[in-house]
Amino acid sequence: MDPNFWRGKRVLLTGHTGFKGSWLALWLQLVGAKLVGYALQPPTNPSLFEVAHVAHGMRSIIGDICDGKTFHQVVADFQPEIVIHMAAQSVVHTSYEDPVSTYQTNVMGTVNLLEAVRQVGGVRALVNITSDKCYENKEWVWGYREVDQLGGYDPYSNSKACSELVTESYRNSFFNASDYSEHGVAIATARAGNVIAGGDWTHNGLVADIVQSLLEQRPVLIRNPYATRPWQHVLDALNGYLTLAENLYNKGPAFAEAWNFGPYASDVKPVGWLVDKLLSGWGNDATWEQDQAYHPHEAHSLSLDCAKARLKLGWSPNISLAQGLELIISRTQANHARANMRQVTEAANAQLK
Repeated sequence: MDPNFWRGKRVLLTGHTGFKGSWLALWLQLVGAKLVGYALQPPTNPSLFEVAHVAHGMRSIIGDICDGKTFHQVVADFQPEIVIHMAAQSVVHTSYEDPVSTYQTNVMGTVNLLEAVRQVGGVRALVNITSDKCYENKEWVWGYREVDQLGGYDPYSNSKACSELVTESYRNSFFNASDYSEHGVAIATARAGNVIAGGDWTHNGLVADIVQSLLEQRPVLIRNPYATRPWQHVLDALNGYLTLAENLYNKGPAFAEAWNFGPYASDVKPVGWLVDKLLSGWGNDATWEQDQAYHPHEAHSLSLDCAKARLKLGWSPNISLAQGLELIISRTQANHARANMRQVTEAANAQLK
């Protein structure tokens, strides 16, 4: 991404109080964007949003993406040039517990956003962040490409596939490339791998659960140590989103499609491998054991083919999984020592600036 591009750009970020949204909000502030965020209250306590004082340096609006009328007014008042949509129910286990809310947020929330953009006008680039889990998982050993079938076993994964389909329908029906000279809007979706970093307190999130167990000096419980995932540091995923938004803004419909952002194949690792590395880096004789309780279905094998993003966007991962795990440990220790976490986060962002 080009930091000079973002200086002075009017950017609307939904979901800015979440884990990924907070990292991105700080990065956008760092490069001088005029930023408005729209989201529910932080989903966890503690949260990166609160700990790093993310609301400083931006306009933070607390609201529900399911409230289409209020969100429409925010878009009309701010007149954003770029919209990055991250507001979502993002946890697989939560989607089993509350499927209705998951679909309302992830599907109708997307509809509300696209409707506001359609009716208000003025937006030039929109990136809808979905998930690597939007694919129909066939437990392949090779990575899914953007042209592969969408699906999703659980409500979360399926709702993200639905969000992809809604976006495609709006792009075809109201923001068609053939009419770009009239509407001037370029819309894309972004499918990232399993994002990890410090500052994640998501309940039932792997890294968050590991860190909490380590801090409490108890064995880490792991649901499925043999499941493989495309692990990547949050900054690599966000770098992809921002690079995509720049290309949508500057080059329009040539980039208005779906994009994968994931790690190199060497960083597609089993859960057990990741846990072992984290515990080894932490020290203090930390241990883990397999959780024997019942848990609903989750995919066993998942990886992404990101050749398109590397070839057409010039994007590639900059932080290896081993480096990412070291950063999680150092950041956790800094937070435990009551360091200034806004400065710590901004310093990490500045490395990719």
